[in-house]
Amino acid sequence: MLRIAVPNKGTLSETAVEMLHEAGYAQRRDPRALSVRDERNDVEFFYLRPRDIATYVGSGALDVGITGRDLLLDSRSAAQEVAALDFGHSTFRFAGPPAAFAGLAELAGLRVATSYVNLVGDFLARNGVQVQMVGLDGAVESSVKLGVADAVADVVSTGSTLRAQGLEIFGPVILESEAVLVSANPALPGISTLLHRLRGVLVARQYVLVDYDVEKSRLEAATRITPGIESPTVSPLHDPDWVAVRAMVPRADTNHVMDELYAVGARAILVTAIHAARI
Repeated sequence: MLRIAVPNKGTLSETAVEMLHEAGYAQRRDPRALSVRDERNDVEFFYLRPRDIATYVGSGALDVGITGRDLLLDSRSAAQEVAALDFGHSTFRFAGPPAAFAGLAELAGLRVATSYVNLVGDFLARNGVQVQMVGLDGAVESSVKLGVADAVADVVSTGSTLRAQGLEIFGPVILESEAVLVSANPALPGISTLLHRLRGVLVARQYVLVDYDVEKSRLEAATRITPGIESPTVSPLHDPDWVAVRAMVPRADTNHVMDELYAVGARAILVTAIHAARI
């Protein structure tokens, strides 16, 4: 039975649980439950703190898990990234008082506060900069104002939280993070099935099916707009001069594609959501 670690709270938890449910796996009904066995799919889920998942998986106590790339690297565990899951995106940057730092080299010998001591320390070491790391569990952006640190390394979205504390971003991006599937042994039986299912969910979320009718004389122009994943499906209609076409298109492009199809003469244009896929 494959043992899978799932985030029990935080920004990764809800989407991870939704993906697993859409992939056909049973999930807990009681939010206090620590584990759930899914006999039909021969898996067991363990609900853990996101920061602990890489450690459990890396030790071999669990076979595979969903966590953040940032948490995986910060753990320094033996687990490795198997696949990116396209949610929970975050960017790590350095920040300090306005105009105080022009680059990483100016951090040498100073105090840098972060909740990701290993991740940030390893990044600085790779760049040949030695600092005094100040480990904090949260509210890192307040550390400079309170005199605990000279600069911070933290997750940045718009930068508004840092600016509110009188800080500005400097230096290179430390890490672009997102949710990832991790395992110390990706070849274990069952992991490939899990991975195919999760990728199927990603495809279903990113694409839709477009069906339309078009005259044969305009088919080439229409299929240039909807080339599909491999090739569009073209079927004859009762009218010998017309055909029916079906193709997958990126969900974000749906309305643009419909506009372009209509402009080249396609009619009866229909869009259908995809609930599951294998590509």
